[in-house]
Amino acid sequence: MRLFKNPSIDFLSKRRIGYIISVSLIILGIGSLIIKGGPNYGIDFKGGTSVVIRFFEDITTSQLRDVLSSSEIPNAEIKSFGSKNEFLIYIEQQRGISAAQMAEKIQTIVDESLTGMEYETRKVETIGPKIGKKLRNSAVWAIMIALLLILIYIGIRFELLFAVGAIIALFHDVLITLGIFSLLNFEISIKEIAAFLTIVGYSLNDTIVVYDRVRENLKVLRREDLFQVLNKSINQCLSRTVVTSVTTFIVVLILFLFGGDVLKGFSFAMLVGVVVGTYSSIFVASPVIYEWQKKHGGKRKLKMAKRKRKR
Repeated sequence: MRLFKNPSIDFLSKRRIGYIISVSLIILGIGSLIIKGGPNYGIDFKGGTSVVIRFFEDITTSQLRDVLSSSEIPNAEIKSFGSKNEFLIYIEQQRGISAAQMAEKIQTIVDESLTGMEYETRKVETIGPKIGKKLRNSAVWAIMIALLLILIYIGIRFELLFAVGAIIALFHDVLITLGIFSLLNFEISIKEIAAFLTIVGYSLNDTIVVYDRVRENLKVLRREDLFQVLNKSINQCLSRTVVTSVTTFIVVLILFLFGGDVLKGFSFAMLVGVVVGTYSSIFVASPVIYEWQKKHGGKRKLKMAKRKRKR
């Protein structure tokens, strides 16, 4: 399926516009993170208690929030969860109160404020602050190890410069997504970390498709310089890139709109990641190679351009 017939868009000539957009988004995101003292971590990383309550009568999230806000639990986070009238309540870790005691406290408040409403407590979980910190560190290490393995893999399959370009694009994607999360005050929990790792894989897939075409064209288009080879390679992959991105975006958008509050953060991260990942494979990964090689010998210094074509 081809959306474009023989496109010839001069992407590399527009790379400076891409740099301005990328740097602006990264600065805004980092600025927001600094002002807010870091990401907005969820209960998985901060520690606290989660209680799942299911009511047998109709009640809204705002009604339940009003009940808890007027009590001794003003900072509880409430989300619709699972079936109708089922809610997930997050309470940050409080000293001297166990998970069971916190659940009892919530039940007492509900009993006193919503007299006559029948409900059941379906699940109570707690995460201590030390475990939360350990999970946070593990999440950072997971992303860093993934990036290191990607660097090694692309360095072997292509060459080191291509690996560096891919890693810069991946850092770019994660930083922008994290910054947008901070700007919009979205919470980051284990689900969102899974989304970030998925973004890394998705963006890398797009980048490798372009790189693979560059490798082929370096051997076929021997009379053309690196600027033309990179531009042609991106254009040749454009239909595939757009079709893949649009179909993925539609699926994730449906998940975002109809998946409920629990999947809101995950699906939103994927929405941002699909857009930013597609953008970076065109305006970051390939331009990095061109900028470096323009100062260090151009096409003739790339090892892949010197290899004989295998039959």
